[in-house]
Amino acid sequence: MREKIDTRAIGLDVGLSFINWLTGAENLHYGLWDGLEVTAGNLRRAQDAYTTKLFKLLPKGKLRILDIGGGAGETARKLLELGHQVDIVVPSAFLAERCRANAPKAVVHECMFEDLQTDKKFDLCLFSESFQYIPVEIALGKAVQYLDEGGEIIVSDCFRSETFKPHEIGSTVGGGHHIGDYRLILAKLALTTVSQEDITSSVAPSIDLEQEFFNVLGHGVTRIDTALAKSKRKTRWFLHRAIATLMSKRKRYRLNQRLNEKTRTAEHFSANNIYLMIKLKPS
Repeated sequence: MREKIDTRAIGLDVGLSFINWLTGAENLHYGLWDGLEVTAGNLRRAQDAYTTKLFKLLPKGKLRILDIGGGAGETARKLLELGHQVDIVVPSAFLAERCRANAPKAVVHECMFEDLQTDKKFDLCLFSESFQYIPVEIALGKAVQYLDEGGEIIVSDCFRSETFKPHEIGSTVGGGHHIGDYRLILAKLALTTVSQEDITSSVAPSIDLEQEFFNVLGHGVTRIDTALAKSKRKTRWFLHRAIATLMSKRKRYRLNQRLNEKTRTAEHFSANNIYLMIKLKPS
Protein backbone atom coordinates (compact mmCIF):
# COMPACT_ATOMS: atom_id res chain seq x y z
CA MET A 1 0.00 0.00 0.00
CA ARG A 2 1.30 3.43 -0.94
CA GLU A 3 1.88 5.84 1.91
CA LYS A 4 -0.57 8.74 1.84
CA ILE A 5 0.96 12.14 1.14
CA ASP A 6 0.77 14.38 4.20
CA THR A 7 -0.37 17.59 2.49
CA ARG A 8 -0.82 19.35 5.84
CA ALA A 9 2.82 18.77 6.79
CA ILE A 10 3.93 19.90 3.35
CA GLY A 11 1.81 23.05 3.66
CA LEU A 12 3.25 23.81 7.10
CA ASP A 13 6.79 23.23 5.85
CA VAL A 14 6.34 25.56 2.88
CA GLY A 15 4.48 28.15 4.97
CA LEU A 16 7.10 28.22 7.72
CA SER A 17 9.93 28.36 5.19
CA PHE A 18 8.30 31.34 3.48
CA ILE A 19 7.63 33.17 6.75
CA ASN A 20 11.17 32.47 7.92
CA TRP A 21 12.53 33.86 4.65
CA LEU A 22 10.31 36.94 4.93
CA THR A 23 10.67 37.72 8.64
CA GLY A 24 13.58 35.66 9.97
CA ALA A 25 11.30 33.75 12.36
CA GLU A 26 8.87 30.84 12.13
CA ASN A 27 5.73 32.58 13.40
CA LEU A 28 2.38 31.91 11.74
CA HIS A 29 0.27 33.90 14.22
CA TYR A 30 -1.49 37.24 13.76
CA GLY A 31 0.35 40.52 14.05
CA LEU A 32 -0.55 43.56 16.15
CA TRP A 33 -0.68 46.47 13.69
CA ASP A 34 -1.23 49.51 15.92
CA GLY A 35 0.85 52.34 14.45
CA LEU A 36 2.31 50.15 11.68
CA GLU A 37 1.73 50.34 7.95
CA VAL A 38 0.22 47.06 6.77
CA THR A 39 3.01 45.78 4.53
CA ALA A 40 4.96 42.55 4.30
CA GLY A 41 8.04 44.44 5.44
CA ASN A 42 6.35 45.18 8.77
CA LEU A 43 5.06 41.66 9.42
CA ARG A 44 7.94 40.75 11.77
CA ARG A 45 7.43 43.96 13.78
CA ALA A 46 3.69 43.31 14.01
CA GLN A 47 4.18 39.72 15.17
CA ASP A 48 6.80 40.82 17.71
CA ALA A 49 4.37 43.46 18.99
CA TYR A 50 1.75 40.72 19.44
CA THR A 51 4.17 38.60 21.46
CA THR A 52 5.21 41.58 23.60
CA LYS A 53 1.58 42.30 24.44
CA LEU A 54 0.93 38.63 25.18
CA PHE A 55 3.90 38.43 27.55
CA LYS A 56 2.57 41.38 29.56
CA LEU A 57 -0.12 38.99 30.80
CA LEU A 58 2.44 36.63 32.32
CA PRO A 59 2.47 36.38 36.12
CA LYS A 60 5.57 37.76 37.81
CA GLY A 61 8.60 35.61 38.51
CA LYS A 62 10.19 32.64 36.81
CA LEU A 63 7.41 30.34 35.67
CA ARG A 64 6.82 26.73 34.75
CA ILE A 65 4.81 27.12 31.54
CA LEU A 66 2.80 24.61 29.53
CA ASP A 67 2.67 26.00 25.98
CA ILE A 68 -0.33 24.23 24.47
CA GLY A 69 -0.21 24.11 20.69
CA GLY A 70 3.22 25.73 20.61
CA GLY A 71 3.53 25.98 16.82
CA ALA A 72 7.15 25.89 15.66
CA GLY A 73 8.51 26.78 19.10
CA GLU A 74 9.18 30.50 18.54
CA THR A 75 7.11 31.60 21.57
CA ALA A 76 8.72 28.92 23.72
CA ARG A 77 12.17 30.08 22.64
CA LYS A 78 11.41 33.62 23.79
CA LEU A 79 9.98 32.35 27.08
CA LEU A 80 13.11 30.30 27.70
CA GLU A 81 15.26 33.36 27.01
CA LEU A 82 13.35 35.14 29.79
CA GLY A 83 14.34 32.38 32.20
CA HIS A 84 11.10 30.38 32.28
CA GLN A 85 10.81 26.59 32.09
CA VAL A 86 8.66 25.46 29.16
CA ASP A 87 6.89 22.29 28.13
CA ILE A 88 5.35 22.34 24.64
CA VAL A 89 2.40 20.28 23.43
CA VAL A 90 2.12 19.81 19.64
CA PRO A 91 0.22 17.08 17.77
CA SER A 92 2.31 17.26 14.57
CA ALA A 93 5.58 15.37 14.13
CA PHE A 94 6.79 18.12 11.81
CA LEU A 95 6.03 20.89 14.32
CA ALA A 96 7.55 18.85 17.14
CA GLU A 97 10.77 18.69 15.12
CA ARG A 98 10.72 22.46 14.60
CA CYS A 99 10.09 23.01 18.34
CA ARG A 100 13.11 20.91 19.23
CA ALA A 101 15.21 22.93 16.79
CA ASN A 102 13.95 26.38 17.81
CA ALA A 103 13.61 25.73 21.55
CA PRO A 104 16.06 22.92 22.38
CA LYS A 105 15.77 23.47 26.16
CA ALA A 106 12.00 22.93 26.13
CA VAL A 107 10.36 19.58 26.81
CA VAL A 108 8.27 18.64 23.77
CA HIS A 109 5.17 16.45 24.09
CA GLU A 110 4.24 15.18 20.63
CA CYS A 111 0.53 14.52 21.13
CA MET A 112 -2.91 16.08 21.18
CA PHE A 113 -3.55 18.08 24.34
CA GLU A 114 -6.50 15.78 24.96
CA ASP A 115 -4.03 12.86 25.14
CA LEU A 116 -1.32 14.56 27.22
CA GLN A 117 -0.21 12.61 30.27
CA THR A 118 2.30 14.13 32.68
CA ASP A 119 2.75 14.36 36.44
CA LYS A 120 4.12 17.89 36.19
CA LYS A 121 2.37 20.95 37.58
CA PHE A 122 2.65 24.40 36.00
CA ASP A 123 2.31 28.04 36.99
CA LEU A 124 0.78 28.88 33.63
CA CYS A 125 -1.11 27.10 30.87
CA LEU A 126 -0.83 29.10 27.65
CA PHE A 127 -3.15 28.84 24.64
CA SER A 128 -1.80 31.19 21.95
CA GLU A 129 -3.99 30.67 18.87
CA SER A 130 -4.46 27.01 19.77
CA PHE A 131 -7.59 27.24 21.93
CA GLN A 132 -9.91 27.14 18.93
CA TYR A 133 -8.74 23.65 17.97
CA ILE A 134 -9.70 22.02 21.29
CA PRO A 135 -13.23 21.64 22.71
CA VAL A 136 -13.71 24.37 25.34
CA GLU A 137 -14.59 22.06 28.23
CA ILE A 138 -11.58 19.82 27.54
CA ALA A 139 -9.17 22.72 27.02
CA LEU A 140 -10.07 24.52 30.23
CA GLY A 141 -10.86 21.46 32.33
CA LYS A 142 -7.61 19.72 31.52
CA ALA A 143 -5.57 22.92 31.87
CA VAL A 144 -6.90 23.36 35.44
CA GLN A 145 -5.68 19.86 36.29
CA TYR A 146 -2.12 20.83 35.37
CA LEU A 147 -2.06 24.09 37.34
CA ASP A 148 -0.12 24.29 40.56
CA GLU A 149 -1.58 26.31 43.42
CA GLY A 150 -1.98 29.92 42.33
CA GLY A 151 -1.55 29.01 38.66
CA GLU A 152 -3.28 30.82 35.80
CA ILE A 153 -4.50 30.21 32.25
CA ILE A 154 -3.98 32.58 29.32
CA VAL A 155 -6.13 32.26 26.21
CA SER A 156 -5.23 34.47 23.23
CA ASP A 157 -7.32 33.52 20.24
CA CYS A 158 -10.05 34.24 17.75
CA PHE A 159 -13.72 33.47 18.47
CA ARG A 160 -16.82 33.65 16.31
CA SER A 161 -18.66 36.76 17.45
CA GLU A 162 -22.34 37.23 18.29
CA THR A 163 -22.75 38.83 14.85
CA PHE A 164 -21.22 35.88 13.00
CA LYS A 165 -22.95 34.97 9.75
CA PRO A 166 -21.68 32.21 7.45
CA HIS A 167 -20.44 33.59 4.14
CA GLU A 168 -23.02 33.25 1.41
CA ILE A 169 -20.42 31.98 -1.07
CA GLY A 170 -17.15 30.36 -0.07
CA SER A 171 -15.53 30.37 3.33
CA THR A 172 -15.87 32.90 6.13
CA VAL A 173 -12.57 34.35 7.28
CA GLY A 174 -11.45 33.73 10.85
CA GLY A 175 -12.71 30.96 13.07
CA GLY A 176 -12.74 29.60 16.57
CA HIS A 177 -15.41 28.70 19.09
CA HIS A 178 -18.55 30.79 19.15
CA ILE A 179 -18.12 33.38 21.90
CA GLY A 180 -21.59 32.63 23.27
CA ASP A 181 -20.77 28.93 23.62
CA TYR A 182 -17.47 29.78 25.33
CA ARG A 183 -19.21 32.02 27.86
CA LEU A 184 -21.87 29.43 28.64
CA ILE A 185 -19.26 26.74 29.30
CA LEU A 186 -17.03 29.10 31.30
CA ALA A 187 -19.97 29.93 33.58
CA LYS A 188 -20.21 26.25 34.52
CA LEU A 189 -16.53 25.93 35.43
CA ALA A 190 -14.76 26.96 38.61
CA LEU A 191 -12.78 29.66 36.81
CA THR A 192 -12.66 33.42 37.27
CA THR A 193 -11.84 35.87 34.49
CA VAL A 194 -8.97 38.00 35.79
CA SER A 195 -8.78 40.15 32.66
CA GLN A 196 -10.09 40.21 29.10
CA GLU A 197 -9.11 42.54 26.25
CA ASP A 198 -10.62 42.77 22.77
CA ILE A 199 -7.82 43.31 20.22
CA THR A 200 -9.86 42.50 17.09
CA SER A 201 -9.20 45.81 15.33
CA SER A 202 -5.46 45.55 16.03
CA VAL A 203 -5.02 42.07 14.52
CA ALA A 204 -7.58 42.30 11.69
CA PRO A 205 -5.16 43.95 9.19
CA SER A 206 -3.28 40.62 9.12
CA ILE A 207 -6.16 39.35 6.99
CA ASP A 208 -5.68 42.09 4.39
CA LEU A 209 -1.95 41.33 4.19
CA GLU A 210 -2.62 37.61 3.76
CA GLN A 211 -5.16 38.31 1.00
CA GLU A 212 -2.70 40.58 -0.81
CA PHE A 213 -0.15 37.76 -0.79
CA PHE A 214 -2.62 35.32 -2.37
CA ASN A 215 -3.62 37.95 -4.93
CA VAL A 216 0.04 38.23 -5.96
CA LEU A 217 0.09 34.46 -6.50
CA GLY A 218 -3.18 34.73 -8.39
CA HIS A 219 -1.75 37.43 -10.65
CA GLY A 220 1.17 35.15 -11.51
CA VAL A 221 -1.13 32.22 -12.28
CA THR A 222 -3.35 34.43 -14.47
CA ARG A 223 -0.36 35.76 -16.42
CA ILE A 224 0.89 32.23 -17.08
CA ASP A 225 -2.58 31.08 -18.13
CA THR A 226 -2.94 34.04 -20.52
CA ALA A 227 0.45 33.30 -22.10
CA LEU A 228 -0.44 29.62 -22.53
CA ALA A 229 -3.76 30.56 -24.15
CA LYS A 230 -1.84 32.48 -26.83
CA SER A 231 1.02 30.14 -27.62
CA LYS A 232 0.51 26.76 -25.90
CA ARG A 233 -3.21 26.05 -26.18
CA LYS A 234 -2.87 22.25 -26.04
CA THR A 235 -0.68 22.46 -22.94
CA ARG A 236 -3.21 24.81 -21.35
CA TRP A 237 -6.07 22.43 -22.20
CA PHE A 238 -4.27 19.49 -20.57
CA LEU A 239 -3.48 21.55 -17.45
CA HIS A 240 -7.09 22.69 -17.09
CA ARG A 241 -8.24 19.10 -17.66
CA ALA A 242 -5.87 17.80 -14.99
CA ILE A 243 -7.04 20.42 -12.47
CA ALA A 244 -10.69 19.59 -13.21
CA THR A 245 -9.93 15.91 -12.61
CA LEU A 246 -8.09 16.48 -9.33
CA MET A 247 -10.35 19.18 -7.86
CA SER A 248 -14.12 19.43 -7.54
CA LYS A 249 -15.97 22.40 -9.04
CA ARG A 250 -16.50 23.80 -5.54
CA LYS A 251 -12.79 23.55 -4.68
CA ARG A 252 -11.84 25.20 -7.96
CA TYR A 253 -14.25 28.02 -7.22
CA ARG A 254 -12.84 28.45 -3.72
CA LEU A 255 -9.27 28.46 -5.07
CA ASN A 256 -10.13 31.10 -7.67
CA GLN A 257 -11.84 33.16 -4.98
CA ARG A 258 -8.76 32.91 -2.77
CA LEU A 259 -6.31 33.85 -5.51
CA ASN A 260 -8.20 36.43 -7.54
CA GLU A 261 -10.85 38.06 -5.37
CA LYS A 262 -10.89 40.11 -2.17
CA THR A 263 -13.60 38.43 -0.11
CA ARG A 264 -11.31 37.86 2.86
CA THR A 265 -10.79 41.31 4.36
CA ALA A 266 -10.12 42.91 7.74
CA GLU A 267 -13.64 44.37 7.61
CA HIS A 268 -15.20 40.96 6.99
CA PHE A 269 -13.05 39.46 9.75
CA SER A 270 -14.12 42.12 12.26
CA ALA A 271 -17.79 41.66 11.37
CA ASN A 272 -17.72 37.94 12.16
CA ASN A 273 -15.01 37.45 14.76
CA ILE A 274 -13.74 38.72 18.07
CA TYR A 275 -10.10 38.30 19.06
CA LEU A 276 -9.55 38.20 22.82
CA MET A 277 -6.61 38.06 25.19
CA ILE A 278 -8.00 36.42 28.35
CA LYS A 279 -6.47 35.60 31.71
CA LEU A 280 -8.26 33.02 33.90
CA LYS A 281 -7.61 31.48 37.30
CA PRO A 282 -9.36 28.85 39.41
CA SER A 283 -12.02 30.39 41.62
